[in-house]
Amino acid sequence: MAIAKAERLMNLALCLLGTRRPLSKRELRDSIEAYVEAARPGMDAAGSDDSFNRMFERDKDDLRELGLVIETVENLDGEVGYQARRDSNSLPPITLDAEEAAALGLAAKVWQQARLAGAASGALQKLRAAGLPEDVDPYEAHGALEPRIPVHEAAFEPLMLACRDRRPVVFEYRKATAARPEPRHVEPWALECWRGHWYLAGFDRDRGAERVFRLSRITGKVRSRGGAFTAEVPDVVTVRETVASWAGETADRSALIRLRTGAGYPLRARATAVRELGDGWDELEIPYGHGLDAWLVEFGPDVVVLDPAELRADVVDRLRAVAKG
Repeated sequence: MAIAKAERLMNLALCLLGTRRPLSKRELRDSIEAYVEAARPGMDAAGSDDSFNRMFERDKDDLRELGLVIETVENLDGEVGYQARRDSNSLPPITLDAEEAAALGLAAKVWQQARLAGAASGALQKLRAAGLPEDVDPYEAHGALEPRIPVHEAAFEPLMLACRDRRPVVFEYRKATAARPEPRHVEPWALECWRGHWYLAGFDRDRGAERVFRLSRITGKVRSRGGAFTAEVPDVVTVRETVASWAGETADRSALIRLRTGAGYPLRARATAVRELGDGWDELEIPYGHGLDAWLVEFGPDVVVLDPAELRADVVDRLRAVAKG
């Protein structure tokens, strides 16, 4: 929306909300500078009136489209008057408990490094003014530790908007086992943060199936594409369950690996048993499930798979593929 039009709509809304009686078109025209200036030099009175009437009707429709309730009544002079009563344009009282306040505060924190940080902060201030208890700090409602959800990836904001607007996107994506990124054409469904990393779930057009992408592996810009989605968006998108399955979270077996001392903290955190081997190596038992081979490859020469043999073979194959690339 152009700034001039936005300012004109704001002035019209303020006039309609601030008046104690309905205002006629003539009174609104005289009160709003933009309407006075709308008449072009050399335009006769009839042309000026027609120009104003068209502009006013468009503005009135735009305000109603935005949710403003505008009443049309006859004033004392028999003219049609317009008014936006405050009691018809006010929200009901907003009450938030501690858990709801914390959730809203945490959501605002997502934008702490994004372009909408100011808008998020302003929204919280409005919530406080609308009824958020003064003794509830939405950032610290559950204790002294302040919850944070990091948003470092440049891809987060364009993907969030694409999910909201149901717009297909294309981006370069580097898999854990690939030396170079490849283009992906995706219909984005949902974004979710899991264990400190953001993931996108959507329909991969090139592969014709649902996929989950880690945002930190997206390189370059996320570009929007025209057209509608070709696949139905599911009612529930199980991002965490999918990632957990790939990472072996739902595994019912154990793998035995050697890990260099002082390396691979995420693996150590997952280990069910750790034994020191000496010479700078430890032996770990970790849950084994689908996708564990891709995760182990990320630790490079710091990890050696001992058992099972099939896992060792998968890791070796992935490392060879990276070496060839």
